[in-house]
Amino acid sequence: MSGVTQERVCVLGLGYIGLPTAVVLSTRGVDVIGVDVNADVVASVNRGEVLFVEPDLAVAVSGAVAMGRLSARSEPVPADAFIIAVPTPLTSAAKPDLSYVEAATQSIATQLRGGEVVILESTSPPGTTEQVSRWLAQLRPDLRFPHEGKGGTDVFVAHCPERVIPGRTMIEILTNNRVVGGVGPACAERAAGLYRIFCQGDIVLTDAASAEMAKLVENSYRDVNIAFANELSAICDHLRLDVWEVIQLANLHPRVNILEPGPGVGGHCIAVDPWFLVAATPNESRLIRMAREVNDFKPERIVAQVATSASRFREPIIACLGLSYKANIDDLRESPAVTIVAELSRRLPEASLLVAEPHVDDLPAPLRDLANVRLVSAGEAVDTADIVVLLVDHDQFDAVKRVRLDGRVVFDTRGFWRNRIRSRSAGA
Repeated sequence: MSGVTQERVCVLGLGYIGLPTAVVLSTRGVDVIGVDVNADVVASVNRGEVLFVEPDLAVAVSGAVAMGRLSARSEPVPADAFIIAVPTPLTSAAKPDLSYVEAATQSIATQLRGGEVVILESTSPPGTTEQVSRWLAQLRPDLRFPHEGKGGTDVFVAHCPERVIPGRTMIEILTNNRVVGGVGPACAERAAGLYRIFCQGDIVLTDAASAEMAKLVENSYRDVNIAFANELSAICDHLRLDVWEVIQLANLHPRVNILEPGPGVGGHCIAVDPWFLVAATPNESRLIRMAREVNDFKPERIVAQVATSASRFREPIIACLGLSYKANIDDLRESPAVTIVAELSRRLPEASLLVAEPHVDDLPAPLRDLANVRLVSAGEAVDTADIVVLLVDHDQFDAVKRVRLDGRVVFDTRGFWRNRIRSRSAGA
């Protein structure tokens, strides 16, 4: 295959980004082979099923598999294009772990024949995409690669960061603008051709390092703004002020748009990516580091407040509403809610923690073996609790009427019930 047309695409990593990308390509007439090291993921995709919740994804996967356009394997096969969408977690030293990217790169090296496009979608520090080109060159000295600068390349290497938000992935993967950065202009243009198959937004071409940096900047920008709101909540608590009212008043200014505070920051992007910049430039990333520390400390602040109130009860029953990192999804990655429940269990062994999370059927591993933590319905949790801690603003929790909270200590970390009540009053 020449690589000029994208007749077959191999997507490595069938998670929250890789699987939707595979599906939208397959629904546009491309034969897609999905690759994942998890045998359960491979089996589920081949059955036309999805192991996580994302609106419209399950139907799309089922249809693509039924049409024969999408299948899954544990190893890559020859293709016109390879998309690497594997995790890039943090190490214990808060540095990027690129081992999954390196393993994926190694796995496709033997499949290259010349003319292919290799695209890294995984969020990565600047220079990673060029490193992919170097890894491939070490494994395939018979081929030319773009970083070598030899007046041409046999394999085109580029970076295209994802920009979707869970809960809207299948919409935003089509409509959002994309930045495509190549290890040279020819690589950027060749990679952009793949995204033009399905992307309805603008496609902007740049170099690979700038594309990598742009994604980190986007998430660091949001993290800094969330940290400002979370710091305001601490200040307002100290001054006995309503932080949501203060923010609402401040936002009346035409050039002010403060975000709302919460129990911390979760997910695989905003809670992780700023550390990539701190690791790369520790002396220059002082504000970004401080924002991360403010947001990372927020769960501890909430635990301390709940523990203080729990000391009033001999054997307190604490309802913890929500475990995911944001509303109306089942994604628990880096969730501050999970951290808060685990720390409450450790700090208050005499307490009973009743957890309500409507989007999961079982407690996650960090909580599964804790003797004083149980997964129950929201109604059961609230009705039997001494203390209610709202951690995630799922729509389902709107059914908990304010009267059911009477006589209980309530920590509404999202301003959920307060804002819903105000919104109804305004519309009455």
